[in-house]
Amino acid sequence: MTKVLKFGGASIQDVDSIKNVVSIIQSFKNQKLVVVFSAVANVTNMLEKVVDEFVKQDSNPLVTLNQIKEFHNNILIDLFEKEHIIFDTVNNLFLEIEWVLEEEYNNEYSYNYDQIVSVGELLSTNILSAYLNLNDFRNNLLDARDIFKTDNQYQSANINWELTKKCIREKIECFPVVTQGFIGCTSENFTTTLGREGSDFTAAVLANVLNAEQVIIWKDVEGVLNADPRFFSETKLIKQLSFTDAIELAYYGAKVIHPKTIQPLKEKKIPLHVRSFKDVNKSGTIINSEINNKKKPSYIVKENQVLISISDLDLSFIIEEHLSYIFMLLSKFNITINLMQNSAVSFSICVDNHSYKIPLLIEEISKNFSVYYNMDLNLYTIRYYDDESISKAISDKKIFLEQKSRNTVQFITS
Repeated sequence: MTKVLKFGGASIQDVDSIKNVVSIIQSFKNQKLVVVFSAVANVTNMLEKVVDEFVKQDSNPLVTLNQIKEFHNNILIDLFEKEHIIFDTVNNLFLEIEWVLEEEYNNEYSYNYDQIVSVGELLSTNILSAYLNLNDFRNNLLDARDIFKTDNQYQSANINWELTKKCIREKIECFPVVTQGFIGCTSENFTTTLGREGSDFTAAVLANVLNAEQVIIWKDVEGVLNADPRFFSETKLIKQLSFTDAIELAYYGAKVIHPKTIQPLKEKKIPLHVRSFKDVNKSGTIINSEINNKKKPSYIVKENQVLISISDLDLSFIIEEHLSYIFMLLSKFNITINLMQNSAVSFSICVDNHSYKIPLLIEEISKNFSVYYNMDLNLYTIRYYDDESISKAISDKKIFLEQKSRNTVQFITS
């Protein structure tokens, strides 16, 4: 049966890492494999900087683009002979970005984002496919845009399941396959992206359609931990998670798994393994249909949050008509709410800070409402909380907003 392997950017961040990944893939030789790659580590962030510089026109995006070129070229020099065709392939991919930058900005931020940032995955997969071939692991490089058909909701495209299933079954006949995560294509042949960190979702969809035996996501951590080690000194490995708990953790911002990943796997009862590419001998975490009755607190932290509080100009009630307008603006700017809370006269939302979108949102809302906001906040979520876990997370922090349910508590803090 088919296995789907997904490698994130950290796993291919440099030449030694790429060689390690090739070694891992080779250990699955003679199996029906689909291998999904993200962009090389930090490349998506750098390409996002190119987009912002192009949109804001406050600096030259070609300077940043040249840094990305140099970074990839150094990898190529270490992996391939200088006459290898991969050099031309990579140069042509960068030309696609340059063509976008040569055009006048069209006020379509999300569209331009997808045309530029998507190239990161195309670069990594072309390099990895060529290097696998060079190491006697013959593979079929498949452009994900030929199989993932989406609407035109740029930056968070929704896949057309019926058409995507048809394309996957038609295009994937010979294994192993190497393809991109994160990207798709509209009916007009414009590139789309499936949401930040959407490569996990790509792997899950492929597994669902191909009725795969399992999906393995390779990370730089041992598996799914109960807390981010950047914020908590003591973390524990969660050896087994139910699909339901995994969905909840992903929804609240656990970075190990993309929020949309679990549902396609749950539908077909396909287990998801989260394993470490740094130590392949460790078993990691398995996510499946089994219910784990040992509920221990899990901590999730989302940084760089903005808390926006909205009230009517004359302090009258916030009614459904007001909320409808606010949600229309959030949809217009493609902004996702991480937490919301309303009272009689105000409505508060916590969202990721985006240097381009958030000022536009606040400007629009301010035309009809009073708006107050706080920047540089953190959103703490504790799943299966108790008094001790709450104290551990936020005892020394200023609380701006608190929200509790039966199993989950959230705090917006400075």
